[in-house]
Amino acid sequence: MEQIFGYLGLALMLGLAGIGSSIGTTIAGNAAEGALKKNPGKSSSYMILSAMPATQGLYGFVAFLMWGTEGLGYVHFAVGLAVGVVCLFSAIRQGQVCANGIIGISQGHDVQTNTMIYAALPEFYAILSLVAALMI
Repeated sequence: MEQIFGYLGLALMLGLAGIGSSIGTTIAGNAAEGALKKNPGKSSSYMILSAMPATQGLYGFVAFLMWGTEGLGYVHFAVGLAVGVVCLFSAIRQGQVCANGIIGISQGHDVQTNTMIYAALPEFYAILSLVAALMI
């Protein structure tokens, strides 16, 4: 039974982080599609900001690889759930920040650098969850 929870934890770690990244990049990507109609000359800025929420999926994947399948147990479940949930919400919120920055850029405002700084704030917690998972 303990091993089943271990596998479930690994699945949550990878799955929730990936789901969060897919939602976050979709939120930002939708804003980018709308922004392209208004100001297509800034497409590279839109693309950079749209890709930012993808990193949480990578953090979940790295944690998944680092934990492996040796000695699976309840700790794997707890860590997997924690990393997965933090990455899920971090990516979604980062996508929302990036979407707002994309809209601002399309309206002619010079906000790309500020948006990247603001977007780094929710990402910080995903990084902390990865580091914590690797330290256990």
